[in-house]
Amino acid sequence: MGEDMGAPVIIKSQVIAKSKYFAIEEMQLRFHNGEERVYERLQEVKTQSVIILPMLDSSSIILVKEYAVGVDGYILGLPKGRLECGESHIEGANRELMEEIGYGARILRVLAELTLAPGHLCHKITVVLAENLYENRMSGDEPERLEVIKVSMNELDDLILRGEFTEARSLAALCMLKSEISRKDICDPRVCQ
Repeated sequence: MGEDMGAPVIIKSQVIAKSKYFAIEEMQLRFHNGEERVYERLQEVKTQSVIILPMLDSSSIILVKEYAVGVDGYILGLPKGRLECGESHIEGANRELMEEIGYGARILRVLAELTLAPGHLCHKITVVLAENLYENRMSGDEPERLEVIKVSMNELDDLILRGEFTEARSLAALCMLKSEISRKDICDPRVCQ
C-alpha cells in the first residue's frame, strides 16, 4: 500500500440543506499536493444501525422482502434497522429481529462495520450474526408486515445471479458470513482431525 499522507485539510465546511434524517454538507478541501476541491456529502443524523444475519440453522438464513423508497420497489435483503437511544448493537439487533421476522436470538455477535458509498455518505452499519433463533414477535415501526423468506445458503448464489438479491449491504454481510463459516470449518475439531 502507498504512503499514508493523512486526510486533506478542510478549508471550509457548511450544511447547505437539511431534512429530518439527513444533512447535505459542502466541504472545501486542500489535498497534500496543493489541489483544492469542493465535495458534497450526505450526513446521517447521529444514529447507529445494524444489519443482521439470522441463521435459522447451520445451512439456512432468513431474508426479508420490503419496500425500498430509494428504488421504488420491493427488495430482498437482510433484516436491519436503527438503534434506539441507549441500545447496544446486540440489543438493537435482537429487537429488530423480533420486529421484522418474528424471531429472537440466543446468540448474537458483532462481526464488522460496513460503509456504503463512503465518497458521498457518512453512513455506517454494524453487521451482527444471530444464531440459535426462537420464535418471538414484537410490533415495530414498519408500515406493513415484511415478507419473511427462509433460504438455504446454497440458494443464495442463484438468487444473486438471477438479479433477485441485489442489496449491497446484505451481499457484503453474506460474504462476511461465508468467511466466518469457512473459518469455523477450518477450526472445528471434527473437521481438523
